[in-house]
Amino acid sequence: MAEPAPDRQTDDHLEALAEALRAGTLKQARGIVSALHPAEIAHLLESLPPSQRRIVWEMVDQDDHGEVLLHVGDEVRAGLIEAMDHEALLSATEGLDVDDLADLLQDLPDAVARQALAGMDQQYRQRLEAVLSYAEDTAGGLMNTDTVTVRANVTLDVVLRYLRMKSDIPELIDSLIVVNRYDRYLGILPLSAVVTRDPALTVAEVMNYSVEGILAQTPAAQVAKIFEDRDLVSAPVIDDHGKLLGRITIDDVVDVIREEAEHSVMSMAGLTEEEDIFAPIVPSVRRRSLWLGVNLITAFLAASVVGQFQGTIEKVVALAVLMPIVASMGGIAGNQILALVIRGLAQGQISKRNARFLASKELAVGACNGVIFAVLVGAVALAWFGDWRIGALIATAMIINLLCAAMAGVGIPLLLRRFGIDPALAATVIVTTVTDVMGFFAFLGLATLTLL
Repeated sequence: MAEPAPDRQTDDHLEALAEALRAGTLKQARGIVSALHPAEIAHLLESLPPSQRRIVWEMVDQDDHGEVLLHVGDEVRAGLIEAMDHEALLSATEGLDVDDLADLLQDLPDAVARQALAGMDQQYRQRLEAVLSYAEDTAGGLMNTDTVTVRANVTLDVVLRYLRMKSDIPELIDSLIVVNRYDRYLGILPLSAVVTRDPALTVAEVMNYSVEGILAQTPAAQVAKIFEDRDLVSAPVIDDHGKLLGRITIDDVVDVIREEAEHSVMSMAGLTEEEDIFAPIVPSVRRRSLWLGVNLITAFLAASVVGQFQGTIEKVVALAVLMPIVASMGGIAGNQILALVIRGLAQGQISKRNARFLASKELAVGACNGVIFAVLVGAVALAWFGDWRIGALIATAMIINLLCAAMAGVGIPLLLRRFGIDPALAATVIVTTVTDVMGFFAFLGLATLTLL
């Protein structure tokens, strides 16, 4: 389910709700909550501290529980599920689409999930099990098995009458899926063609054969790329033999895109995209301390390099003033390149065939920027300390560090990807460490050779 961005109206609702809770006017607060869409309720819940979250959750209509649980993050959902009794959880599973129910069932207690499955009719349970048989981050895990199919040899008039006879048509349906007698996917029939073309024409004469089915094992990120490239609203999902399994709709793809973006941002800080901003102190400390500990180790590594040149720094105090400049410039340059490479990897733009060209290009950019800022920083150092040797020293170290930043920014994420490690999670700390260490080593090493 797509989660709308918080806007001014949502912020107003949050302020009004917070005021009502502070004033103790629970009836007014209940009225505010009941007037909201489930996605807006989810945003409000995520914007409240846990104590107020429980109060507001009790105000949510039971018919909306399932939809709201789908919209909130994993940590918030776990807390809400923990507060619900067995019957309320069973009620929350009712009326959901198959793909949404598959997502929710995986977070419910085993006893509730088993009872929910036992209470379904056989056809619905088989459709649900088909979705659950695939990983959550694949096309099969995203798909909904609720499809409308037609045969290629029938006329558009027959199709139109068939649609009129159906009591319910799935949401976000912009086309019908054409299959043969063995349920093998053949193509799609746009609804616009059904209502605008000659009713005497057959489906085969007007259907679109060019829309390829998406294999069920296709990663979710690749599915999102396909939707983006082809401007799709929905797409069929097939197995390895071309048999139709279901369809993916744009609302699920929007979720994938949002989660990918959040993952990229949060991973760079060592956090998960589902982390609750109002999580209790102890779990937050535990999660963040691990990443801080890793960063501390890398900081000691950089400090140990500086320590090797303690005598040089004591004799030339200006070095201590200029050291942070070299390290900072290298870190910024490395993270700029890193952001581009991680995005390129996520979008499938970087591969073995163009990695060498990318590395050469970034080295050239690093060299150009190195020369530009070397001249600038060297001139400032000369004017500041009145010693041309210090100006030349920091200029040379700047060029060396920006070249190292270029190599690290390209090479490290590619190396991590090769070993199956998410570059967004680990590359930032490594690149920063490399630029700090190389910056200090180049600057202080050259100083030891030239100034002493």
